[in-house]
Amino acid sequence: MKKVLITGANKSIGFETARQLLQQGYFVYLGSRSVERGNLAVEKLKSEGFTNVEFIQLDVNDSTSVKAARLALGKKTEVLDVLINNAGVNGGMPQEALSATIEQLQNVFNTNLYGVVRVTQAFIDLMRKSEQPRIVNVSSSGCSLTLHSDPTWKYYDHKSAVYAPSKAAMNMYTIALAYELKDTNFKVNAVCPGFVATDFNGHRGTGTVQEAGTRIVKYTTIGEDGPTGKFFSEEYNPETGECPW
Repeated sequence: MKKVLITGANKSIGFETARQLLQQGYFVYLGSRSVERGNLAVEKLKSEGFTNVEFIQLDVNDSTSVKAARLALGKKTEVLDVLINNAGVNGGMPQEALSATIEQLQNVFNTNLYGVVRVTQAFIDLMRKSEQPRIVNVSSSGCSLTLHSDPTWKYYDHKSAVYAPSKAAMNMYTIALAYELKDTNFKVNAVCPGFVATDFNGHRGTGTVQEAGTRIVKYTTIGEDGPTGKFFSEEYNPETGECPW
């Protein structure tokens, strides 16, 4: 049975991704900053008939919490097959280039970039023991430099000077990570779940959490011939899924 850790999985897209992976027979470690919300999420999944799920307290913003989570998980399993870096924040609005504060940027980068780095580095030793390790970094087509430079793109006027830069930086980390692991069995990709209506974006969006979960799961379960070091947005490109950086 393959084992997966999902950060920020107590609600919305992370929670739905956990549900879909449980349906496919994975053992899910449900990461959540809040102990109360994490336990409630696990209880809900168990009430739906899933038994292979456990809560892991994990605050990606806090190095001490990440290290404690690694120790806790290490007592439960010697191998981690999948890491889904899903936890993220949008930083609030407005996000204009001339008014965004350094504190605002630091807070968002701390979660969306540094959090991914903290968690990946902490759990990589357990993943190296997997036969087919997979890392999915949840990204956004809204951080594509190419698309934001194209006046014909439908979201061209929706600029963000805080959230988008943090995810663009995470994308570059994804490229570097995939390169470092290119001679191994790892597959490392950035995946946009789509413009989904959740509390993350004020319930604005055109997609559902079910669609978002399916997109993430697709790149979680790729085989040996699957891609690595790529950026995917099936909402942007339904044919190949690839999104420009």
